[in-house]
This record gives sequence, structure tokens and C-alpha cells, in this order.
Amino acid sequence: MKRFFSSLFMLTAFSLAASQAVFAGATLDRVNQTKVLHDVLVNDYPPFGFIDENNQLAGFDVDVAKAVAQRLGVKLELATPGWEAIVGGKWQGRWDVCICSMTPNTERAKVLNFPVPYYSSPAVLVVNKDDKQIHGAADLNNKRVGVGIGSSYENYLNKTLVIPGAKPITFPFDHIQIVPTDETVAFQNLALGAGTRLDAVVSDLATANARIAKSDRFRIAGELYAEPNWVATDKGDAQWDQTVAETVNALRADGTLANISRHWLGEDITQAAQ
Repeated sequence: MKRFFSSLFMLTAFSLAASQAVFAGATLDRVNQTKVLHDVLVNDYPPFGFIDENNQLAGFDVDVAKAVAQRLGVKLELATPGWEAIVGGKWQGRWDVCICSMTPNTERAKVLNFPVPYYSSPAVLVVNKDDKQIHGAADLNNKRVGVGIGSSYENYLNKTLVIPGAKPITFPFDHIQIVPTDETVAFQNLALGAGTRLDAVVSDLATANARIAKSDRFRIAGELYAEPNWVATDKGDAQWDQTVAETVNALRADGTLANISRHWLGEDITQAAQ
């Protein structure tokens, strides 16, 4: 675990050094001057980010963003532009940070920086409770598997997922029909019955548990790989990345992250991120 974070830190530091001379301080200066933190996240990923009964954004990621803004002494503004827009990078000053349950991979590291981890929760395989055939990834041959569009889970099923510095991921399957969609829609389709529209969904353990708590239609067939989640920023401002890292680490040290995690998940998944 330590080797993973050390390697990813070196990868991020290298990319920061390449861009620091041209754009150093732009994001940090903007946040300090406007007194506003613009955070992006997703709104279909409970319990991390979702629309609540009051039609407001809520969840673990929302509360972490609020805590970061409060620690910085600025106002928080949230946006949900869509996952593909977020992971594409080149934010051009529209957003300052992504506290959005993003797992670093080699492709994302080309366009985004990852200053600090804030929680870790494994990727899991979820099936309909009536399914009798799927017990793990090796049973996915010729199955239809739902994933969020542009997610690391889609990369996993395409056998292209590489998490910098982490242990190589194994892919014990072939000939999968990948069904990229909104994750909420994926679970709705899976709930219709084993093999009716989908045979399985790949998701995060905490998210899967949240779905299972609200429905008796699902079960977890197994864990797939470790999935660290980091705060992401746009390329170009090493000073801002340092500020973000220091702020999140301070929130971990004083117990704020743990309290948010226990509120939404019933356990602390933030310490394993270190």
C-alpha cells in the first residue's frame, strides 16, 4: 500500500514539475481572490453523491467538499457537468477541484493531477440475488455487465485498467458484453432479474452496500481489486495541489473525514487511504 502511494506521488510530482513554471499559482490565486471553491462531482453515485428528497446534492463527497471549503474559509459551489467532462481534464478555470470518488489510472494521470487520497473502498461484482451462476470475475464469460460510462470499471472489463504503482490487476475473463450506462440505470436493469437485461454490475463496495440496504434484489458476488480514491485537480498549479493535500490531510488528522464516513457509511474508510 505504501509503495502504491509513493509511486503515484512521484508520478504526480513529475507532472506538476513540468507545468509549474507556466501556470504556478493560478488556481490558488483564483480561490483566494474569489473566496469560492468550485467542486465537481457526480449526482448518481449514492452514498457519495446523489440528489436527496429535497432535490439537493448530498452524500459523502458533498460533505467532504463542504469541510474542505470551510477549512479554507471560502464558499462552496458544486457542479455536476458529467463524468466524461470531468475526467477529460483541461477545465480552463471552470472548476478548482474534483472531490468525486475518482480512482487514479495511467490515462487520467495524463490530464489530471491527484494531490491526495481521501478514502479507499474495493471494486465489487454485484449480481441479482436469484443468480446461481456468477460467483466471481472468472464467471463473467459471455455475460452482460453494466458499468458507469467512462468509469474505471469499464477499463477493468476492457482489461486496460492500470493503477500507477499498484499491484497488477488480473482479468480472469473473456468475451464480456460491456454495457456502459448511468450506474443507477444499471442497478435498475439488474433488479429486473438474473440475466433479464444484465447479468452483473461492477461497482464500489460502499455504493453496492447502499443499494443493497434499499433493495433485496442484489447480492455481492465478490471483490475484484483494491480501489483507492483521490482528490483530483486540473494540471498546472503545484501550489494549489499542495494546499489541497494539506487541507485534506488536516481533516483526516482531526477526525473530520472519519466522522463524515461514519455518518454516510457506518464505518471509517478514510484511514486506509493514507
